[in-house]
Amino acid sequence: MYRVLIVEDDPMVAMINEQYVRKHKQFQVVGSCRDGKAALEFLENNEADLMILDVFMPQMDGFETLRQIRKRQIPVDVIMVTAANERESLEEALHLGIVDYLIKPFTFERFRMALDKYIAHMDALNDLDTLSQKSIDFIIDSGRRKSTDIHPKGIQENTLQCIISHLRKNTEKWLTGDEIAGEVGLTSVTVRRYLAYLTDAGIVTAQTDYATGGRPCMQYKIHQ
Repeated sequence: MYRVLIVEDDPMVAMINEQYVRKHKQFQVVGSCRDGKAALEFLENNEADLMILDVFMPQMDGFETLRQIRKRQIPVDVIMVTAANERESLEEALHLGIVDYLIKPFTFERFRMALDKYIAHMDALNDLDTLSQKSIDFIIDSGRRKSTDIHPKGIQENTLQCIISHLRKNTEKWLTGDEIAGEVGLTSVTVRRYLAYLTDAGIVTAQTDYATGGRPCMQYKIHQ
């Protein structure tokens, strides 16, 4: 389970972010800080794998906090949360090695996608024997995109979330593309395209079912 530190000066936003994190089975909140200075003090005495970091905070803002984290070589990854959508802010955040960049206001599904992307990132790094060029390309490329432009051409956010939502409702069994298509009301061709994207991203696992009595088919299950 990944340990998360939330750094946000607005108590209401901090509470919402904490609720979002707690909805994901692979993450737990280990702390919450109101500013960057308090976050650095927390990290000096406690361990965290991932930090949800706001930009505009008193005493020490998110960018200075992130600079100090890198300077002190504190081993924590960062998802930056901000209302700023200027190019310069995004470029600096990418330069400082963030995992994702969320622009307020964002939905729970987009927040969850950031967490899922972090899991895919860690799985790829931890499983070097099966590391593929596709997984490398996804990790590097997605980290350089704006949160509003994270998917390649032909992949729409609403359709993607529809398929992800259906997979999350059926985590106990493997599903074929045709089964998913019939349930969500999309064509099999469309669903297979999205499943291929999710598989490359490390969010979905695919396997070949040879016990069909006929032509083998692909089955899919989302990571938990």
